[in-house]
Amino acid sequence: MRAVFQRVYEASVTVDGEVVGAIGNGALLLVGVTHGDTEKEARWLAGKIAGLRVFSDSEDRMNLSVKDIGGSLLVVSNFTLYGNASHGRRPEFTAAARPEVAKPLFDTFVQLLKEEGVPVETGVFGADMTVSMQGNGPVTLWLDTAVDARGL
Repeated sequence: MRAVFQRVYEASVTVDGEVVGAIGNGALLLVGVTHGDTEKEARWLAGKIAGLRVFSDSEDRMNLSVKDIGGSLLVVSNFTLYGNASHGRRPEFTAAARPEVAKPLFDTFVQLLKEEGVPVETGVFGADMTVSMQGNGPVTLWLDTAVDARGL
């Protein structure tokens, strides 16, 4: 699994002109699933994200997690995180898991974040979404279970 973590003051996702998810202070997560990902990867990633110390403390040091600040997460499915643009000009997405595999694992990931005690809003899996955010920092992290969680 891959996730792009963007610290935000606020973020929202709109589908067909209707806001389907919105948060205040916290993080926007774009999340992709690849072949072979399981609940094991989802559990590791949820725990990592819930505990990331990337929010400022009273001394303006990145020392607090989203849980510590009482923040929220807006989680948006994004198969293009597994796009490969190394050849030609049109990316290929063969490394992205098919929707029938990715959606249940994405849903499990969202549930695991909630079990970590973090309020979570989402987009609509597979929909054409408009994502808006007011970044904080900017603080942007790329997490990849294949790289970051070797030996799960």
